[in-house]
Amino acid sequence: MGQFTPPASPIILVVEDEPLQRMMAVDLVETAGYEAIEAADAADAVRILERRPDIRLVFTDIDMPGGMDGLKLAAMIRDRWPPIELIVISGKRKLQSSDLPARGVFFSKPYKRDELTEAIQRMMA
Repeated sequence: MGQFTPPASPIILVVEDEPLQRMMAVDLVETAGYEAIEAADAADAVRILERRPDIRLVFTDIDMPGGMDGLKLAAMIRDRWPPIELIVISGKRKLQSSDLPARGVFFSKPYKRDELTEAIQRMMA
């Protein structure tokens, strides 16, 4: 009898420059039953994505320092890694689905944990 190894949980990359917000997002992802990897900005996120083909979803804030905000990051992900699902959040902007790459979902901060968890589970199904 071989030992059964359960499949690894899907991996979600959380991109948020604000440490407390990032910690809360990671907690939400892990509470929903997924593994979270953290990035403090878009450049960090791209480096992680280049090394980790197992990332299934990117959860990114729009408003971040550096040359690339979360919308540019989402567009790059859709172009370079088309299968990855996208959740984009912002406390400053309101977006329509037409502002986002294909299959991207937008949430305003403060977001409702249960609504976000439901969206993640739907995208991971």
